[in-house]
Amino acid sequence: MTSSPLPEPGAPLAHFVSTAPFDPNEAPPITDAQKEISKASQLRLMWWKFKRHKLALASGVFLALLYASILIVEFLAPYNLHTRHVDFIHSPPQRVHLFHDGSFVGPFVYGRDMRLDMDTLRRIYTNRTDQVEPLRFFCRGDAYRFWGLLDANLHLVCPAKGGQFFLLGTDRLGRDVLSRIIYGARISLTIGLIGISVSFVLGIVIGGLAGYRGGLFDLVTQRIIEVLQSIPSIPLWMALAAIMPVTWSPILIYLGITMILGLLDWTGLARAVRSKLLSLREEDYVLAAQLMGAKTSRIIGRHLIPGFMSHLIATATISIPGMILGETALSFLGLGLRPPITSWGILLTEARSVSVIAFYPWLLLPTLPVVLVILAFNFLGDGLRDAADPYK
Repeated sequence: MTSSPLPEPGAPLAHFVSTAPFDPNEAPPITDAQKEISKASQLRLMWWKFKRHKLALASGVFLALLYASILIVEFLAPYNLHTRHVDFIHSPPQRVHLFHDGSFVGPFVYGRDMRLDMDTLRRIYTNRTDQVEPLRFFCRGDAYRFWGLLDANLHLVCPAKGGQFFLLGTDRLGRDVLSRIIYGARISLTIGLIGISVSFVLGIVIGGLAGYRGGLFDLVTQRIIEVLQSIPSIPLWMALAAIMPVTWSPILIYLGITMILGLLDWTGLARAVRSKLLSLREEDYVLAAQLMGAKTSRIIGRHLIPGFMSHLIATATISIPGMILGETALSFLGLGLRPPITSWGILLTEARSVSVIAFYPWLLLPTLPVVLVILAFNFLGDGLRDAADPYK
């Protein structure tokens, strides 16, 4: 194989530009899809890219339905939050059937008999296959106060007249576990949203000023963040939660736990915002905004923060489940929310004993919504982070 000889020094280089005439009318036409993309706004481009992430889209729908359900938990729960069934203490979950003796009946459960084992003092429940108890829908049942304001008794599903319906079993006081999980979602889910709002305001404001201004403010802020991050989270949560007076009302306890979670979670976001602003503040468009007389708040909010919105979205979707876990852990340890407020963490206090878990494993079911919500937020965060940069 022979190589082509090198050109002489100073000789013009050969080129391969076509000398054929060019007609611009022969260029491929622009399709309707290309025209739509060229005219689409950034939000529309983000939505198109987010829709391609099927798992994130499904997680977003799941979380949207879950958060919408907390508005009507009284209607969705089969029983009132405090209704006790003393004849069905620690009753195991009931199965829902559709057919009885080969005939379609519709959703129903079998009645139950209870006997006490005198050797172990355990309650033994047996199904009565001759007692069919059809479920009722959009029915009248236990009375409740909707959001503590209106008296009502309408439920999505109710047991048969004189029957029982314990889809997830009952606890040591005979209260329906499913109803209590539904009621607990209102507290456990909203505590994450309120906490992340506090955390985001502090993280963006303090981190933005530290990264944009620098100087003494940045130095003091970083030392405070280092001190807070050096303290283990759980012991710090426990210490702050323990100092809240026991005489406080449940609402004050709820607000106190929310503020604690928000005030201790802003440090990581503040450092991320600071490091990003340290690099972005040297850009030409920041200098142009300064020369035009833009205020610091406008430069940070309108020009710098949108530059790393994908990171902020990912941080939010990670922090919310972290706060839900924090509230669950504090309530499980008895240092968070207290009855009569009900959350998923409070429900798990029923399963702190190994013997209880061995005999009544359905009391661990409140962990299931916690796991599902955390996974959904993580998948949603992945999709939103990718969609936040639609041109990538």
